[in-house]
Amino acid sequence: MAPALGLTRATFAKLSPHPYLLANLEPASDDVPPARSNGRAPNEVRQPVVNSASLSHANGSAVVRLGDTTAICGVRAETIPTSSIPNFRASNRHTELLDYDLLVPNIELATGCAPEFLPGGPPSTLAQTLSTRIYSLLHSAKLVNPENLRIWHTRPAENLVADEGRMEEDDEEDAEIGEKYIAAYWVLYIDIFFISFDGNPFDAAWGAVVAALRDTKLPQARWDPDRELVVCSAKDPRPLDISGLPIACTAIVFTGKETDRPTDERFWLLVDPDRLEESLCDESITIVVETTQGTPRILTISKHGGTVLSSKLLRSKEFLAWATKRSDDFVAAITGK
Repeated sequence: MAPALGLTRATFAKLSPHPYLLANLEPASDDVPPARSNGRAPNEVRQPVVNSASLSHANGSAVVRLGDTTAICGVRAETIPTSSIPNFRASNRHTELLDYDLLVPNIELATGCAPEFLPGGPPSTLAQTLSTRIYSLLHSAKLVNPENLRIWHTRPAENLVADEGRMEEDDEEDAEIGEKYIAAYWVLYIDIFFISFDGNPFDAAWGAVVAALRDTKLPQARWDPDRELVVCSAKDPRPLDISGLPIACTAIVFTGKETDRPTDERFWLLVDPDRLEESLCDESITIVVETTQGTPRILTISKHGGTVLSSKLLRSKEFLAWATKRSDDFVAAITGK
């Protein structure tokens, strides 16, 4: 028999990804449902898989997998005395996480996780952008209770008179309240390492951060004034008090045109995009949703590029519905419930 002529679907998708995706989203027959190049429906996501406590030498860790995107997050806690913080003020109780950089995220896209990441190069723009977004969301979502990172010490009574002369004006109010003061802090170094990359890195990275922080336990710590250092005990470590489980939900806008200036109003919202779909679209949106407190709450909305998504669409019930469903799936994967 003569060999069959023509290209396979996989080959067509690689040679002409944009027309191929458009043909699948806009099929010629009404009997064929719209689909993406990977076979998923526009609002169909890759189910998250979360494995907590994956690293044995970290205070907390987690592995998150979304299809072929896999991120590992490890949290390492280290102490810093308040005397080593140049801008320390005892009155900065509400902004200490940000003022003293007590949460330090870093993202690395490993060699081989995707073809574009080559060995020996500097940190990519994508890695730096993701680190900045994670850092911003950690503070805006108020995920970590700052009380968990404070290491208190009670000043002996005989030292009160001698220490009063060295106190700054900002500390006088605390001295009047009692002898207890903050001697040191825990600093959380949050490292996210991608071993496989197939799109939607922010959702995977943020999910790994949330799961790892939920798994983090800090040793019992006390301040030793004689040696001026923190003494830790591995007995009965304390888990972090995590405020809710905010989940990031990302979608991209496909307009059917190979440009970011569409000539008509047709567009498709593709939830949880893969790497190929991200390369074909210029507009994306990420919603961070908190659903564990009952009524879904939108914590942040960030939109990048494009002109399709309007404020009217962002306020619609349908738009929030997919983000809520996505959040519920992620929370179930993290908690195992």
